[in-house]
Amino acid sequence: MPPAARRPAPIAILSLLLAGCAGKTPALLPRPAASAPPDSAGAATRAAQGTAPGKLPPIPEVHGPLHIQVVYPDSSARIEVRDSTFVFGSVGDGAALLHINGATVPVSPNGAWLAWIPVERDSIITLALEAKTPTDSARLIYRIHRAARFLPADTAALWIDTTSFSPAGRVWWPAHEALSLSVRAREGASVALLLPDGTRVPFMADGPTDEVPAAIRAFDRDTLKLRSPRRGDRFRAALTGVRLGDPGVPLGVSAGVPGGEATLVAAYGKDTLRVRWPLRLAVLDSTALSAELDDDRAGHGGTDGITVGRTTPGGTYTWFFPTGTRARVTGRINGDVRLALSSGSSAWVSALEVWPAGVGTGPAVVGSVTLSPRADRVVARIPVGRRVPFQVREGKRDLTLVLYGAVSDVNWLRYGRADSLVDLAGTRQVSADELEIGFELSRPVWGYRVHWDGTDLLFEIRRPPAIDPSAPLKGRLIAVDPGHPPVGATGPTGFTEAEANLAIALKLRDLLEAEGARVFLTRVDARPVDLWPRQRAADSAGAEVLLSIHNNALPDGVNPFLNNGSSAFYNHPRSLPLARDILERLVVHTGLRDLGVGRGDLALVRPTWMPAVLSEGLFLMLPEQEAALRNPEGQRLYALAVYEGLKRFLTRRAAGEW
Repeated sequence: MPPAARRPAPIAILSLLLAGCAGKTPALLPRPAASAPPDSAGAATRAAQGTAPGKLPPIPEVHGPLHIQVVYPDSSARIEVRDSTFVFGSVGDGAALLHINGATVPVSPNGAWLAWIPVERDSIITLALEAKTPTDSARLIYRIHRAARFLPADTAALWIDTTSFSPAGRVWWPAHEALSLSVRAREGASVALLLPDGTRVPFMADGPTDEVPAAIRAFDRDTLKLRSPRRGDRFRAALTGVRLGDPGVPLGVSAGVPGGEATLVAAYGKDTLRVRWPLRLAVLDSTALSAELDDDRAGHGGTDGITVGRTTPGGTYTWFFPTGTRARVTGRINGDVRLALSSGSSAWVSALEVWPAGVGTGPAVVGSVTLSPRADRVVARIPVGRRVPFQVREGKRDLTLVLYGAVSDVNWLRYGRADSLVDLAGTRQVSADELEIGFELSRPVWGYRVHWDGTDLLFEIRRPPAIDPSAPLKGRLIAVDPGHPPVGATGPTGFTEAEANLAIALKLRDLLEAEGARVFLTRVDARPVDLWPRQRAADSAGAEVLLSIHNNALPDGVNPFLNNGSSAFYNHPRSLPLARDILERLVVHTGLRDLGVGRGDLALVRPTWMPAVLSEGLFLMLPEQEAALRNPEGQRLYALAVYEGLKRFLTRRAAGEW
């Protein structure tokens, strides 16, 4: 049995047994009869973190006055957790004993600490922190606020969750299409919406549902966490062709006139509740309204010229529409406008980036396509007639351009002079207003660009670089992005992710340049750089690969002792082999868990002109890993892993393995 198991168990370990008790009040842990000896705290931390001893540099000892500091969570934040969450900070002395609510929390030699705690069934979670050394003591009462939707519902009284009204605010919706409404209220209640004209719209119970926080689904390795109490407190209804008050015009600055909303009525037993539903609803004539997209409507300049399209309001990025793209408006909910891409596809975009553009028109007609081989790319010129929405689908050796609201009149498809990159090009009319133009390549995809030249769409397919298998990095132009600032994670002793990332990136630059590579850094100091200028800089420089250096943290409610490790993220298929090669070397050099590669909708892996990978090497929130990132040797190990992963990727590409 390891030494940690023989000592009074810290919160971080005991509360794992409580974490599966969703919906039950986790008992506060008893005060231990004896405290852990200070010199064993580091071993306990390593055992809990699952790191391999000897891989990361040791934590230095720090001794000084006691000062309890909670770095995360901020006392003003509202955390989204069910039954447990993490807290971390420092006490100023690595020899201190720390207790939270009477239970022991290991303190690292540098005074940093990380605890996994059960949370109270209340909106305010109170933590009593006590730190002691033989000559000093300190105490802190710290309060954390819990998000309302994660509070347990009162099963006795009648209630309505007014924060759950969906939709609320200003909505414009087609007369023929049902608008779905949902709300949370006491299970078993009778719920209805009373319209201003007296019409009563009944709600139906949605049936038992499991509400698992999105962070748990995305990042928690414990599948037991995917189980949650089944609740029957969600109710749904639908409105068709209904008008409520005046929300104003669907596109423009008019905010309408407040008032005219409906009333939600809930009854249970002898109790009744009435609450105004803050929804102003207009009927939209979606056959006539057309919009043009521009992400710089205010005219300030300095934007990327792209409007993001989503499949659902507030969802992840799916489409990227250049300025001037036109489409028909089919709905609006508050700040999100729905556009018809084709008869079978629609996208949600920000209302701040939409201009009225008159009435709708029929499909655009696509004319004959011409391919022009160049030294570093093949350019396909596609006459469209107007700027329609489009999307690119990428395979291993093929690219497909999807043109929405378009029909083919491609009489000629000319390849130009003989070229070794594009084997075959062709068109396919998928539906009455959706056209695909496909390109089969002789080699795996390296990158592409798509942009408008007037109303001609230029599709540029990048030619893979010529790589010397014996010196794969020689002559390569590599963009290295030290992630953040702004924002970024912070460790228990206050070390920031931006500092760590820059130190690693500088060491990576030296390793790459020693092998003959040319390196472009997206930042060289602590001054903040926004995301899209980093992408633009790498693209403008003609970088052949983009490497974004990051270190990790977890969302609230995800156990850091079970879910830390190394990971790497990509967005486009061509970057997956590079992500795998980098991650394999990170695991070797750090000894941390292999959390696997993942496809992520992250800004620095979305550029299409080159393979791009974002690495999350260590978890800054864990004391041992924060200390390693402060240490030049830990920074070197991270840089070495990325360097070796990139070198292996290029060597394999030169050999035709991918």
